[in-house]
Amino acid sequence: MKKISLWVLIVVFTVSHAPAQESATQQQIDKLSGQIQDLLETTEKQRIRIDALEKEIAELRDKVNTPAVNNYADRSELKSLAEQVQEVDRKRREDSDMIATQIQNLVKAATMAPPPQITHKTSSASKSSSPDEPTPTSSIPSKGYEYVVKQGDNLGLIIKAYRDKGVKVKLSQIKAANPQMNADVLIPGSKIFIPDANAK
Repeated sequence: MKKISLWVLIVVFTVSHAPAQESATQQQIDKLSGQIQDLLETTEKQRIRIDALEKEIAELRDKVNTPAVNNYADRSELKSLAEQVQEVDRKRREDSDMIATQIQNLVKAATMAPPPQITHKTSSASKSSSPDEPTPTSSIPSKGYEYVVKQGDNLGLIIKAYRDKGVKVKLSQIKAANPQMNADVLIPGSKIFIPDANAK
């Protein structure tokens, strides 16, 4: 039970700190959470059943050890009870393994899902510029990701993290897409737009 509780805490921690998931991923997480809850309840019932069977075996052993006149249990009954305990314990182990596997899948789904794409809206000032003036945002992709700045972040680390996910973004694109941002001092909790030229 301690192992299962530890996995559940890991999942809760991971899910609470993971970025917003797409609706399909959220549905999968909800479904897995419900299945894990059902398995935990089943495991608890099996544990109670094992305790009851062990108590019954102990009582039968006491009867076997009493004088022959009070011997109400024979070896076949003890063997049958022992087999029942082993079967319940085997099922409990299988359920524990299944819970651990589902938790690992849940953690992978939470950490590997890409952040949701958003459409970047250009400012009204850039739309109203004259046709003779070059549009500064014309080379900026209109789709990408919204990133919440964390403590210790800098643009180099953010760019590397997105490139590791397959999003090829340049420093100049981020600066152009976020004209209000101070690239040298990123404020934790503030949001910046990460353009993605490959977004559909």
